[in-house]
Amino acid sequence: MPGRLKVQRPSPTTVSFTVSNAPQRSSSPAKVLFGLQILLRSIVFLCVIALSITRLRIFLFQEDGRVVRWSAVWSSPLGSKLCRLVDSYNPLAIVVVSTLVIYCVFRRGYTEESLLVIRGFGIQTSTLSSTYLSTAATRFIPTTQIQDIVIHEAFKGFEVRFYLAVIVEGEPDALVVFPNMLPKREILEQVWRGSRRCLYDSKS
Repeated sequence: MPGRLKVQRPSPTTVSFTVSNAPQRSSSPAKVLFGLQILLRSIVFLCVIALSITRLRIFLFQEDGRVVRWSAVWSSPLGSKLCRLVDSYNPLAIVVVSTLVIYCVFRRGYTEESLLVIRGFGIQTSTLSSTYLSTAATRFIPTTQIQDIVIHEAFKGFEVRFYLAVIVEGEPDALVVFPNMLPKREILEQVWRGSRRCLYDSKS
């Protein structure tokens, strides 16, 4: 899915450019589908937790606690069936499958990268993590270290791709903006003009 550009100007001296390929959820069916996806992920996650607790019942959940009577849980019809099911599989296989399922549950499924420009301070690049379990990777470059913001072209396979780059003082390689998305040239030109205008044009 191609990336879309979202521009925000919270103040005359600040502008934010965000490129994302996340699906749009403006219509009612899209919102309902998104809610069903969250519900399905929650159910799958709870099932994985239940299987893990059942597998570890001998070590951690054998004696009755103050809140939960584990002996009654394991002797119930559902609990006994779950115990037989879990005990029939290799523990290592359960760990591997549970880890993969949890990763899929918390995976975003889309890419989002942003460029924040603040006049007089500098710019900050940010790449959203691929999962909901970790934070975004960010980097801040002060204005005193920014030599220029340019649009370059490079080969990616047999295709010529354009990319936005920041030339940082003292660094041999330029900092590529939106390195994962690599949006189209029209989007890059809009970001290039807007970022330079915000950084250097006092009348913008």
